[in-house]
Amino acid sequence: MKILIAEDDLISSKILQRNLLNWGYYVVPARSGAEAWQALQDGELRMTLLDWMMPGMDGIEVCRKIRRRKKYKYTYIILLSAKDRKQDIITGLSSGADDYMTKPVNLLELRARLQTGRRIIDLEDKLLFVQNQLKDLASRDSLTRIWNRSESAKFLREELERGHREGVPTGVILLDVDHFKRINDFYGHDIGDQALLQVVSRLKKNVRKSDKIGRYGGDEIIIVLPRCSSSEIFKIAERVRLSVAKKGIKTELDMVPLTISVGCAASDVTGILSTERFIKVADEALLKAKSQGRNRIVVANGLSTRKQEHKNA
Repeated sequence: MKILIAEDDLISSKILQRNLLNWGYYVVPARSGAEAWQALQDGELRMTLLDWMMPGMDGIEVCRKIRRRKKYKYTYIILLSAKDRKQDIITGLSSGADDYMTKPVNLLELRARLQTGRRIIDLEDKLLFVQNQLKDLASRDSLTRIWNRSESAKFLREELERGHREGVPTGVILLDVDHFKRINDFYGHDIGDQALLQVVSRLKKNVRKSDKIGRYGGDEIIIVLPRCSSSEIFKIAERVRLSVAKKGIKTELDMVPLTISVGCAASDVTGILSTERFIKVADEALLKAKSQGRNRIVVANGLSTRKQEHKNA
């Protein structure tokens, strides 16, 4: 584990460095508060020994700056000082330090306190890992493991806002599996689930890395496409449509054809910035694709739509 030693006294710093290296730590030295703060921009520095009295920015100020930042993982801070009054200890801990040791430092005690700090960091990391897992579970569809409806809408809203700021278009594709209810009713819901999983698998292989795929409801899937114009969106949609239609799914009875109907919208044509309205326009395009025979793409043109027809695969 990396540990920062911020100590302006050269002899004290060398003694600490030598012992910490012997204990298995990777040491980063600093001789001032400014140097310490600069070193702490490294997200791998999770522990620090801060001398209270340093030139320029002192240890208390560095402590406060560490605690004010948001994007970094937790940093365990031991404040070192020759000040041993109760009020000084309270001031040091109130600044954000996890622990306080008076100088000269007892090295055996320091080693034990560092071990405590490592245990706290390990617990913090485990807790963060579990929180991220729970957040991911809450954000994804339970069957397909793609983003759920609310996350997909959030992605679209963010991309529309970003695209508006940067002057670049945003695209959205809505699609559903043709005759999905018939597949469920005739072959059973297990086959219906397999069909949906197959569609998702083929979509992932045929969209861009920056695109986000989500389950919008039932067999309806949404794809959010950053920096995608009306001319590009049809090419992506056609690639997706062909990838799904090239092969059905095998059942005990027969091979079930697998095709999709697709509705598309792009902000450079529609001029829409409202997430709800944008999705509605794409949904209207999807309904037209289905009403015109399925296994085809309809691209919204302004507030109306234009169709791109294909023979059924």
